[in-house]
Amino acid sequence: MYKKDFPFFKNTNTVYLDNAATTQKPNVVIDKIVEYYTHFCANTHRSNFGDANKATKEFENTRNILKDFINAKDAKQIIFTKGITESLNLIASTYAKKFKTVIISSLEHHSNITPWHMQGRTLNDGLEVVNIKDNLEFDFEHFEELLKVNPNSLVSVTHVSNAFGTKHDIKKIAKLTHKYNSYIMIDAAQSLAHFKVDVQDLDVDFYAMSGHKTYGPTGVGALYIKEELLKELPVYQTGGATINDVNYERSIMLDSPYKFEAGTQNIAGVIGFSQALNYLNNIGIEKVFEIEDELYKYLNSKLEKIPGIILYNNVSNSIASKSFNIENINCEDIGILLDKMHIAVRAGHHCAQPIMKKLNIDGTIRASIAFYNTKDDIDKFIKGLKKAITMLKD
Repeated sequence: MYKKDFPFFKNTNTVYLDNAATTQKPNVVIDKIVEYYTHFCANTHRSNFGDANKATKEFENTRNILKDFINAKDAKQIIFTKGITESLNLIASTYAKKFKTVIISSLEHHSNITPWHMQGRTLNDGLEVVNIKDNLEFDFEHFEELLKVNPNSLVSVTHVSNAFGTKHDIKKIAKLTHKYNSYIMIDAAQSLAHFKVDVQDLDVDFYAMSGHKTYGPTGVGALYIKEELLKELPVYQTGGATINDVNYERSIMLDSPYKFEAGTQNIAGVIGFSQALNYLNNIGIEKVFEIEDELYKYLNSKLEKIPGIILYNNVSNSIASKSFNIENINCEDIGILLDKMHIAVRAGHHCAQPIMKKLNIDGTIRASIAFYNTKDDIDKFIKGLKKAITMLKD
């Protein structure tokens, strides 16, 4: 039903189940980017002629749409970045320096691990890691133990695991975090496109978002910052469009969000992102979740019946992404064979090597769905998977 809106599917017969890596882009996003480059291509927040004013208006419109999409109080709380990786590095390089300890979960992507290493933090020396339970759920008891020993910390966790699809109870994590006078940052790579996010209800301090994982362009993301922290957060970079006044003795910065957006931004990307959000709004994020939830349960029911399969989490505590292995078969071999059948999944460690090592595996096969997928896609995937297993066991 929805594939007709995505030109990718008109040009390929690939069964695309790698949505956790990136989503396909609807026509409205592509058309908007083309419109910018062909009808009003100009820089933003600088010149005062017609096309420049239109570009600035469209750019700021995205900020307002995203504000409403996550229920932020004010558009000034939304700053644009290249993506979640840059947002996490921004906080790691600036605001996080005031904290003796950073606490992360065991399910983090490398983007929420390596920035802390670059700041000289290692396990038990400025960096603590929350355990997971056998079903890959967050260990709240261990988390509170860490907070008791390390109050006034920065907690940085994923909303949904990119490797396994496990969903964290962020509202509960945030409540415990604030109980111990700590702050919380969320990696929203695998959440924003899948279910309703309300940053005020979650009571998070920072929320890092991706455009390309939310049906928008690559190279654009955003960081939500709680209002009372805007003046506390140091600037990450300076330059054009961030300055109110400059002489050779000092620079006076603009207020948020502009002081955090140095230089010419990814204007086409930001403007295109607005159409991805509008597209999701038109469908309804609740409808998106409903479609994906049904597909996810269908996928799981089919996988459970395959002999020798190893599943790593429960349907009840996960969404959209299903990771698994087949006994005595290398996951990447399966990925290669599926590719030859025009079935796109990811096989490997999914940029989450620490959790793979903890589970004593090299990686997994990950099938990740989006609302444009169908039961027919899943049936083709299961058929291809069974064929690959047979070939590798012979």
